[in-house]
Amino acid sequence: MGIVANTLVGLVAALHGYFLVLEMFLWERAPGRKLSGFDAPMAKATAALAANQGLYNGFLAAGLVWGLIADDPTGFRVQVFFLSCVVVAGLYGAATANRRILFAQALPGALALAAVLAAR
Repeated sequence: MGIVANTLVGLVAALHGYFLVLEMFLWERAPGRKLSGFDAPMAKATAALAANQGLYNGFLAAGLVWGLIADDPTGFRVQVFFLSCVVVAGLYGAATANRRILFAQALPGALALAAVLAAR
């Protein structure tokens, strides 16, 4: 179960690394505009907000990588903390911004969290 848990944590970290790139560097280009559904003027107007959001996603990814490389019990605790943050952020985003966030962020985070806890 540990391999499955680590794989899922790694995938969630990669996903949040992708969110960082999308929101910080590609927001005004086709991939970012497709994600947000914004036209060019709105994407430009919200670019600073998206970059800030991307930075937070990068922190989540960095925390998950830390949890993967740290020895236990620290690694386990860090994974549980950051996966919990991912799930809460996903639930909040789904409730306030776009329901798709539930499936793109909260669900993968919850599955990884369940696997981490089950592997313990």
